[in-house]
Amino acid sequence: MIKPTNDRKLAAIAPTDRILLLPHCLRPSETCPGTYSRQGLVCPEDCSQPCAIRVMREAALKLGYKGVCVAPGGSMALRFVKQMNPKGIVAVACKKELELGIRGVESLAQKGEIQMPVIEVIPLSKDGCVDTEVDLERALETIKLMEEPALSHEGAPSRSI
Repeated sequence: MIKPTNDRKLAAIAPTDRILLLPHCLRPSETCPGTYSRQGLVCPEDCSQPCAIRVMREAALKLGYKGVCVAPGGSMALRFVKQMNPKGIVAVACKKELELGIRGVESLAQKGEIQMPVIEVIPLSKDGCVDTEVDLERALETIKLMEEPALSHEGAPSRSI
């Protein structure tokens, strides 16, 4: 069973210590100009497709995420996790792949291959392995989770001098 994490745990992790894992099934299967490599689906820099993958990928990279992997399967996603060793993971997938992925990450941590990261999951809203869908607004909110700056006594963000 997928257990949601506490948003505050992910918010406490800097974007530079996070990765985003996306399923390739979110791509528009008939029109996607992306190509596959050993790193997963590679989106062209000039892609203008109305695609959830492009929107989420661009948001994460703009925030400074350590990496984004658009994987055709769980084994590639786990290789990416092992390679990047993030403190936080935002994972979008169908429930079955999310459950398998969480178990895989836990196994890597138990073997001492990575430190156990905070994992925030976003299940697909429509699955089926082709032309799937995600609640893009919820996904972007999760990708952008950040701690609010501490407020000073006057109500303005405090600063260290």
